Amino acid sequence: MQFSLPKRSIAEFVGTFWLVFGGCGSAVLAASFSNVGIGFLGVALAFGLTLLTMAYAIGHISGCHLNPAVSIGLVAARRFPLSELPAYVFAQLVGGIVGAAVLYVIATGREGFDLSGGFAANGYGIHSPGGYALGACLTAEIVLTCMFLLIILGATTPGHLRDSRLLPLDLD
Repeated sequence: MQFSLPKRSIAEFVGTFWLVFGGCGSAVLAASFSNVGIGFLGVALAFGLTLLTMAYAIGHISGCHLNPAVSIGLVAARRFPLSELPAYVFAQLVGGIVGAAVLYVIATGREGFDLSGGFAANGYGIHSPGGYALGACLTAEIVLTCMFLLIILGATTPGHLRDSRLLPLDLD
């Protein structure tokens, strides 16, 4: 079933809201509690689980891009129409902003909350947990984003399982 662009955009809004709220929320609200915090692994799992839940919830509606880089990559690969890119990117940006705003309202409800800690933002130098310089962070971001898009493009290629040499069985 093909959904209208407004419905797909709403799905992207909801999905991106959930990704920011759940993923960043885990970093802001639960990562560093002494003795019970979820730490880096917990935050990584929170991002993965929010993405997985949205893939099931909205993947059939919008494709579950949830990130302008994914939408742009799909356009570059000619797997998504350029004409629909602005609507998706707008929905993703607004969904992320609303997710961050709701998270902010919750986080400021705790005494001693300090926004100067970065509010789950990535950074470099003193704002990087490992103290990495801008060049190192930029290189990591570019390489990891390219690999992420390569994985998405490979995993969503029509018939990729049927054509795999690892699965010689006839799946039809």
